[in-house]
Amino acid sequence: MDANDMGSDLQKILLTEAQIQNRLAQMAAVIDQDYVGHEILLVGVLRGAVMVMADLARKLHTPVAMDWMAVSSYGSGTKSSGVVRILKDLDTDIKDRHVLIVEDIIDSGLTLSWLESNLRGRGCASLNIAALLRKPDAAKTTISPRYVGFDIPNEFVVGYGLDYAEKYRNLPFVGLLAPHVYE
Repeated sequence: MDANDMGSDLQKILLTEAQIQNRLAQMAAVIDQDYVGHEILLVGVLRGAVMVMADLARKLHTPVAMDWMAVSSYGSGTKSSGVVRILKDLDTDIKDRHVLIVEDIIDSGLTLSWLESNLRGRGCASLNIAALLRKPDAAKTTISPRYVGFDIPNEFVVGYGLDYAEKYRNLPFVGLLAPHVYE
């Protein structure tokens, strides 16, 4: 899928595939420096983080294991429901592990704040957050990700794992969804 396939649903491309890949390589270099001598357990947050985690993991030189969680506070719309549910829990015991949560986007931060607290309570040796995107103007709680790809405006974005009603995840870029799609 590319920009032409979206037609009028795409307002504009915000981040190109090349920009995303370059920034992930930069993030991986810093992560490698920070975790020298340690194996990292990458915890991807389904479904949006699939692309980010796959590409980030391939750029790392540090040994990694991977696991996935699915948590949800969103319906098919554009606003948080405010209720966090675990849809799929980890298969790995994280006690005494160095955990790096990998997220596609930090929006309000409410779901991620809950997830961070939940995982810290499981006795991990360390816990950090890597997010490709962050919307500072949408924050409703304080989240301090150690690794952030890009700060973006508080607009509805799709692509590179991000969806609207399960569409557009497979775009290789991040784009602004035209308002007529979700209004």
